[in-house]
Amino acid sequence: MTSSTPQEPTNSLSPPEKKKPSPNKSFLGSTFDELKLVIWPSRQQLFSESVAVILMVTLSAALIASVSRFFGWGASQIFS
Repeated sequence: MTSSTPQEPTNSLSPPEKKKPSPNKSFLGSTFDELKLVIWPSRQQLFSESVAVILMVTLSAALIASVSRFFGWGASQIFS
């Protein structure tokens, strides 16, 4: 009988190794190095996502306000 040892699967889709800033750099130097690693959105992507956020906040506020007014009206009908 042969014993098989578990082997870790190799993943060809693993994320690329990130460069880590050296500990000897100053705080600002390390901060700029980290900001270089950020994937910044395009102008069109930033605009469309901002519009989506503003729209969802507006709809949520309108829903909360309408529910609040409804319960306020209901309370005034009961307790007045």
